[in-house]
Amino acid sequence: MTKQALVAGGGIAGTVAAIALQRAGWQPRLLESRPEGVADERGAFLTVAVNGLTALRALGLDPARVLAAGFATPTLAMSNGAGRRLALLPLGGPTADGTVTTTIRRADLYSSLRAVAAERGIPIEYERRLSGYTEHSAGVTVTFADGATAEGDLLVGADGLRSRVREVLNPGGPAPTYLGLLNAGGFTDRPVEADFDRTPGLMHMAFGRRAFFGWATAPGGAVWWFANPPSKRPVRPGDFTPESWRSHLIDLFADEAFPAAAIIRATGTAIGPWNTDDLRRVPIWHSSRVVLAGDAAHAVAPSSGQGASMAIEDAVVLGRCLATHPDDVPGALAAYEEVRRPRVEKVVAVGRRNGSGKTAGPIAATIRDAMLPTILKMAYRRGNPQSWILDHRV
Repeated sequence: MTKQALVAGGGIAGTVAAIALQRAGWQPRLLESRPEGVADERGAFLTVAVNGLTALRALGLDPARVLAAGFATPTLAMSNGAGRRLALLPLGGPTADGTVTTTIRRADLYSSLRAVAAERGIPIEYERRLSGYTEHSAGVTVTFADGATAEGDLLVGADGLRSRVREVLNPGGPAPTYLGLLNAGGFTDRPVEADFDRTPGLMHMAFGRRAFFGWATAPGGAVWWFANPPSKRPVRPGDFTPESWRSHLIDLFADEAFPAAAIIRATGTAIGPWNTDDLRRVPIWHSSRVVLAGDAAHAVAPSSGQGASMAIEDAVVLGRCLATHPDDVPGALAAYEEVRRPRVEKVVAVGRRNGSGKTAGPIAATIRDAMLPTILKMAYRRGNPQSWILDHRV
């Protein structure tokens, strides 16, 4: 009899985990809390690095198809508020199989992955908000907010940064940690009235005097952008209207030499604001029949560029461990944690350090601008110092 897996969360981590579990011989059910057709633009767009794309291949997926709505972004240009270029860095690729780091709208990636799941006969159930679960000798019983229940041999908590599965598995904490940065993003829908480098696929990031800004020109000419304004306290509902948020962003970048203000002016709606959070070490990743994956286990700051890729790697390893230990689910979950925890916790630390550099004061910024080119040149002299992340193969 085929084992049943309940996967809480229909985002990247959950959908890829369901695909991996099916390949391992399980019968997964995807349980998404939102209604069908509700696109999640939070984050606006994301980067899937070469290690994440290689992990997709390990699941029998074609990255070119899954990320068809995105575009290659293999290089990063970094500059300061005066417009002086500080570094030109590789983001990964092309690898031997042609894989190149790719940027894609979050909603497009969700849609693409769910289409693959549907093609493979994986059921996706919407408006299934998990409220709790109970483990027993035969498996696990999940309870939903509307009082309904579901039975399975395994529960995968891939329900994101504020995971309900993690809360039940880890009573009393940990909770997400605010990192002192807000997030915004968007896509231009009219011409940008500024003179700047529009090389398709070149990711630009700039240390502004008041906020950090990043942008890339998509093949069709639209500019995809994000901003990280520092804030001592997290943003709360009602702090901004869409109009006041857009005006606030334009004001933040009004005097910069890079084209942030012009790009935002050419954007009809600026998405955001939302808070930048990560997750301190989660003590318990699994029990006998419950396991965490993706942001539920190890949310990384966006500055790492590895959130999606870590979730995809999780799915591959989880599927392989369950396939290797078909009659020992607790042993499979323990093996999964043993493989994944050291790597992802190291990546979380990198993301936290990268994010702290976006909020440097005037003196620290002067030192950074003077030292960064030399430091990076020395770091890359013997190869890419990020190769332990990008060249990883699950």
